[in-house]
Amino acid sequence: MRAATVSRNLEDGGLADLIAGTDIFYSLFCGAAIFLMQCGFAMLCAGSVRQKNVKNIMLKNILDACGGALGYWAIGFGVAYESGTFIGTSGGRFFLNDYTNYIDFFFQFTFAATAATIVAGTVAERCKMVAYLCYSIFLTAFVYPVVVHAIWSSDGFLSAFNPDPVRGVGMIDFAGSGVVHMTGGATALVAAIVLGPRIGRFYDENGDPIENPQPFPAHNVALQVLGTFILWFGWYGFNPGSTLAISPAGYGDVAALCAVTTTLSAAAGAVSAMFTDTILGYIAEGEAEYDLTMCMNGCLGGLVGITAGCSVVEPWAAVIIGLISGMVYVFSSKLLVLLKIDDAVDAIPVHFFNGMWGCIATGLFASPRHTVLAYGATNCGLFYSNGNLLVNEILGIGFIILWIGGVMTPFFIGLNV
Repeated sequence: MRAATVSRNLEDGGLADLIAGTDIFYSLFCGAAIFLMQCGFAMLCAGSVRQKNVKNIMLKNILDACGGALGYWAIGFGVAYESGTFIGTSGGRFFLNDYTNYIDFFFQFTFAATAATIVAGTVAERCKMVAYLCYSIFLTAFVYPVVVHAIWSSDGFLSAFNPDPVRGVGMIDFAGSGVVHMTGGATALVAAIVLGPRIGRFYDENGDPIENPQPFPAHNVALQVLGTFILWFGWYGFNPGSTLAISPAGYGDVAALCAVTTTLSAAAGAVSAMFTDTILGYIAEGEAEYDLTMCMNGCLGGLVGITAGCSVVEPWAAVIIGLISGMVYVFSSKLLVLLKIDDAVDAIPVHFFNGMWGCIATGLFASPRHTVLAYGATNCGLFYSNGNLLVNEILGIGFIILWIGGVMTPFFIGLNV
């Protein structure tokens, strides 16, 4: 009897409702997986800082989610996706006043919260709680949504979804190497420079330079590894889930490709970072040592590096992107030490530098057959076509750096007064 009732419902138009419900559930599950990344960031940060600061960093991670939810609900969602040249100016998305596509808000909120929480680890042990809450709200309510509007909104000047995209293709950033990770990483870089290093890292209590930078060893490696695996799991919501639906023809194929390229780049990044660091250590000191931190952060760097192009590159290209991501992480991490920029969890090398590389890699490796399926665009990567896409990716990188630097520098200086 029950089967017969379901059959009649489907014949009476219920099939459309079932399809719509399937797409909503798909986005709900992927969004929940992305939100679980908050736990991954929390565990990674908790394991990376000194034990006396664990409680503080846990509270900051919770404030990211809470401040991000309120900021994005009030203003951020409207700024990102309502009509407007530079920002969304009016419409039902503000305060969800007249907008009932709730799954759209939930899924996009999880991305905003991810961008915000990237900064938590970088400024560990230095930022006051009230100031950090102000930052979380400001980033998710205004700063991050402006980047989203420019690159993901159909009104965005760099958007691939614009009816008349720049150079015929716009900027392809499928799941946010630039929009999410570069934005969070650039904000972390500004914060680290403005707040300065922790006492004892590069300078002693009197402000005198220390001859050799002093590392602050992680207090719990198990939490670091747990956080890394949770983040890797969450990325399967982040990248495949960015199709935003699963029922339309071809969307399942795009999501499946995203899962494969995400896996390969993460694995290649971990191996590349660990052995690159080992080789450099052997050259410098004559001893081979395998660093777990390099392996974990190389994995995360590979995940960030593939996020922009996960839907448009071939699996073999994902391996190359991951291998280079691992090396980008290692050398950028050492660069920060040379510049005496104190990043407690190496979030800047992972998210900012590999976010840039992910955008550039898309401009190089975007495959024609995958680009047509995911975007309907004929212009693709430099290795297959002309350089239009690569130019757009570089323009997007420049826009994010200028926007974040110009807005967040005075903001953090004000908070630090």
